[in-house]
Amino acid sequence: MLNVGVLGAGHLGKIHLRLLNESTKYNLIGFHDPDEINAKRVADEFGYTYFENINSLIEAVDVVDIVTPTLSHFDCAKKAMEKGRHVFIEKPITNTIEEAEQLQELERKHGVKGQVGHVERFNPAFLAVKDNINDPMFIETHRLAEFNPRGTDVPVVLDLMIHDIDAILSVVNSSVKKINASGVSVISNSPDIANARIEFENGCVANLTASRISLKNMRKSRFFQRDAYISVDFLEKKVEVVKMKDAPKNPGDFDMILQNAEGIKKQIYFENPEIVGNNAIKDELETFADAIENNTEPVVTLEQGSNALQVALQIIKSFKE
Repeated sequence: MLNVGVLGAGHLGKIHLRLLNESTKYNLIGFHDPDEINAKRVADEFGYTYFENINSLIEAVDVVDIVTPTLSHFDCAKKAMEKGRHVFIEKPITNTIEEAEQLQELERKHGVKGQVGHVERFNPAFLAVKDNINDPMFIETHRLAEFNPRGTDVPVVLDLMIHDIDAILSVVNSSVKKINASGVSVISNSPDIANARIEFENGCVANLTASRISLKNMRKSRFFQRDAYISVDFLEKKVEVVKMKDAPKNPGDFDMILQNAEGIKKQIYFENPEIVGNNAIKDELETFADAIENNTEPVVTLEQGSNALQVALQIIKSFKE
């Protein structure tokens, strides 16, 4: 078992603490939170060991789980990695690309591993269809959330849209060619609604919409590729896979057949991939433990987290232009 400590005991930090405490792959040593009142309340309520000093916690563990505000991600990770500790960092990886690149250098220099908490990679609906997504040419995503003051200190792109950016980058095997975007601030000082169009070198186009002032919650992505349409509902954990193949010479009475202008006939059929229920946050933490123990690459590397941040920042820059 790996000794682990958590930095940050806010809403998400408490979830991480509970799951790490339940895990058979980690031994939860304790946590640190700069808010002493909140930290003592969490320690008293749940019985976790509270470390008043961040350095003493780092010294006591093998893995540091960073669930602090984004502005502090770099400093926390740097301290841990320089002590030879592996780091799990909640998304976005850091506040700037320069910081993200420095963490990658520290990872190599100190021979440690890092993973970024892009939890939708572990969503059971996405896992069920990811292998079916091959060379998509058009992608459309909608990530809408009801207003919540928590998280409004950053643009909606870094708060919500970055989930879809990372998922898209994981299935589109091409570099970004061009980005156009617009954002509107309605309640916050930073944009609450955003739309971005990402064009890739291979011709794929992704259209992303994110809002944190919606009347309902929605997290849907649709992938269009040659002979297939794949829909993923990240919120409801549902998928829809519609495929096409050459029509049989003698179709059945209930076969769905389409014929184009050239007379070519195609049969439409549906697939129902099995969706295996899971706890996505627990899975991302435990696969990181596996990567450390087996010396393999984490599911979401620091480089991938950096790539998602870079696209997100390009989108934000596009707002101003």
